[in-house]
Amino acid sequence: MQATQQGQNWKCPVIHGSLTSLGQSNLGWWPKSLNLDILHQHDRKTNPLGEAFSYQEAVQKLDFEGLKKDLLALMTDSQAWWPADWGHYGGLMIRMAWHSAGSYRISDGRGGGATGHQRFAPLNSWPDNVNLDKARRLLWPIKKKYGNSLSWSDLILYAGTVAYESMGLKTFGFGFGREDVWHPLKDIYWGTETEWLAPSQQRYEGATPDSLQNPLAAVHMGLIYVNPEGIDGNPDPLMTAQHMRVTFARMAMNDEETVALTAGGHTVGKAHGNGQASHLGSEPEAGELHEQGLGWNNKAGRGVGRDTMSSGIEGAWTTYPTRWDNGYFYLLFKYDWKLTKSPAGAWQYEPVDIAEEDRPVDVEDPSIRRNPIMTDADMALIKDPTYRAISERFRDDQAYFSEVFARAWFKLTHRDMGPKRRYLGPEVPSEDLIWQDPVPAGPTDYDPEAVKTRLANSGLSLSDMVSTAWDSARTFRSSDRRGGANGARIRLAPQKDWEGNEPERLARVLSVLQEVASQSGASLADVIVLAGNLGVEQAAKAAGFDLRVPFKAGRGDASPEQTDAASFAALEPIHDGYRNWLKPDLGVAAEELLLDRTQLMGLTAAEMTVLVGGMRVLGTNHGGSSHGVFTDRVGVLSNDFFVHLTDMNYSWHPTEGHYELRQRRTGEPKWTASRVDLIFGSNSILRSYAEVYAQDDNREKFVRDFVAAWTKVMEADLA
Repeated sequence: MQATQQGQNWKCPVIHGSLTSLGQSNLGWWPKSLNLDILHQHDRKTNPLGEAFSYQEAVQKLDFEGLKKDLLALMTDSQAWWPADWGHYGGLMIRMAWHSAGSYRISDGRGGGATGHQRFAPLNSWPDNVNLDKARRLLWPIKKKYGNSLSWSDLILYAGTVAYESMGLKTFGFGFGREDVWHPLKDIYWGTETEWLAPSQQRYEGATPDSLQNPLAAVHMGLIYVNPEGIDGNPDPLMTAQHMRVTFARMAMNDEETVALTAGGHTVGKAHGNGQASHLGSEPEAGELHEQGLGWNNKAGRGVGRDTMSSGIEGAWTTYPTRWDNGYFYLLFKYDWKLTKSPAGAWQYEPVDIAEEDRPVDVEDPSIRRNPIMTDADMALIKDPTYRAISERFRDDQAYFSEVFARAWFKLTHRDMGPKRRYLGPEVPSEDLIWQDPVPAGPTDYDPEAVKTRLANSGLSLSDMVSTAWDSARTFRSSDRRGGANGARIRLAPQKDWEGNEPERLARVLSVLQEVASQSGASLADVIVLAGNLGVEQAAKAAGFDLRVPFKAGRGDASPEQTDAASFAALEPIHDGYRNWLKPDLGVAAEELLLDRTQLMGLTAAEMTVLVGGMRVLGTNHGGSSHGVFTDRVGVLSNDFFVHLTDMNYSWHPTEGHYELRQRRTGEPKWTASRVDLIFGSNSILRSYAEVYAQDDNREKFVRDFVAAWTKVMEADLA
């Protein structure tokens, strides 16, 4: 903005654009600077509801019966500004819910529908989400009515579930309790591409589908899973099947669930491609002010009803697209399908010599019939041998198909909610599902102080106790609330064999902790945490501070039968800056990986700083490494790490694979460090935190802040 005033040429003083973008930003000027933004997002300043507001309490006051009635009424209340296909919004609501939940990936637990981030960029403007802004606007009167007792994230997914019910599916259930975010998520890596739908090879490290970069799941930037026209727009059902298998596996789905979700998603509704993509206006995030956040407005015609343009593919998959039935498999197997193009020029398949009665009617005029269509992904279900066998079973057993789909839909829409205890409302299924990572309730009728007395006499070192507790708890991911100390799964496959857990040391320590658990009546999970707490208390006392680390009893011990080992493999750490461990040749800077782990654990930059400094002086480095142990008093919870890191009597020098601290006056070496250690002195923000803890008057603050951050990690999975 510019304005002329009193002969001066004024410019707007506000820096426009994201601080993470290039241009006039710190990262633009200094691209090697560590960006801490992902640890600063979603603080109290972004939430308009205030710190005292609890959605978990508010949603339990929701009129669930009234909400369902309102949603059922909405499905057939067609609005002139965005009319419903065949007078039913079910297909649109299901697509909205699917694309919200379908962004989840198992590798880091990010994405998914549990935060309502489909309202914000980039998801609100993805090419795959064309016109889903209309679905959310159709829901606005309901959101407005129920207000704070109904989050957008719950409403979006419940609308899709109710849509299926309204069309005849017996759903598996629904759990409320998802809390909205109020700012675009910065922590999700969607790929390096600089253009939407860029060639797929940009996100593959090799020539096979399973070489898709981790943690990505979708084939193209801006898609939920695979390109419906074929990979890179080239129809090839067998190749598409291979990519579907990888993509859906990364969404936590097996082959049967993949077929069920694909078929069930296409049993209702239609694709829209009766127009030209060039006629569509900007996506929501790039729209003009007067468009008020509605994107893809058609500037060349009606752009609604039969003339809607979304994916470019045009047509319904079944004869009765507002009815839950077996029409999808009926048509898929009954007819031969020829490759053709939609009015928008997209590749699709249409049936050869189809009977008139099998053709669906036009969305606006029931006297007109149209050809059904199939995408490359649909054809994959009969071309791939494994998918075909599953499809044949579904075709021959409608009840079985409906049950598998209902369960898969429930999994899709709840996978990132965390343990079942977080599900709220009257429709929560009673059945425990293995992907919910069930954990039995643990005992609470024991004396924690007596347990700590046994631990103190067990012969375990402080480092053994603290490291084992940390390794057990650090698996927690705030993204999908998986992992953590509850369940004591560190004793089970695959966790007991992870390199990051030092299997030999772990087995030795666990054998002692298990004996203490058996003698005291506590769960092993509680004993593991109590052992870590005891180590911290002993270290604090050695530093001159006699305190107790807060503890909550009641963790349970999960059984192997309650543990999906294959699913848990995705939680294996390949790095842990807190224990100064990094697998070699990862191709990513250790400090960047530290931020990723920190954000997943739900920690702030200040909590990260105090924990790293404390873990170093406690001597908890992986494999007993001395890097970063800037103290002659190992096992004392002192602020020595920060004191010596900031001491200008020393200087740091790169050596082979690490750094060396030398006395400036004599050149004598004193300590060694990793990149993770030195980032706390190099990065200006982290150094400001390190200086706080290095101060003479903050020794007690350091100890108390460490205890608070430690407790947060130990109890993260109990929230």
